[in-house]
Amino acid sequence: MAETATKKAGNYFYALGRRKSVTARVRLTSGKGAITINSRTAEEYFAGSKSLLFELQRPFNVLEQNGKFDATVIVSGGGMSGQAAAIRLALAKSLVAVNEDYKQTLKRADMLGRDPREKERKKFGLKGARKQRQFTKR
Repeated sequence: MAETATKKAGNYFYALGRRKSVTARVRLTSGKGAITINSRTAEEYFAGSKSLLFELQRPFNVLEQNGKFDATVIVSGGGMSGQAAAIRLALAKSLVAVNEDYKQTLKRADMLGRDPREKERKKFGLKGARKQRQFTKR
């Protein structure tokens, strides 16, 4: 149940999104559409990558809710692409917390599913997770 942690607390909606080693915590409030990531604007945080900025806006675009909510995001771990995916998942979850009717639309757009792929750990006696020493027959 911790994976689907969404709740209303005061005047905002909270949700958690994960991807690989990234954790994104989103606080959604009514506003003008501003997204703040780690005390910086989304454009400043993902500078030079319009595709990642578009990825963040997808839940709002699917629901046609552009400019109605402000999002404050705290994200840690991973790389830029993983962070964008984790934030997108958390935004979608928080929008479902706002209105339960959004769930069907977001689910059809494939935005409520968590990508379960994680980094595989290194095994004892091997060089990596799967890489072994070269086998010599003679």
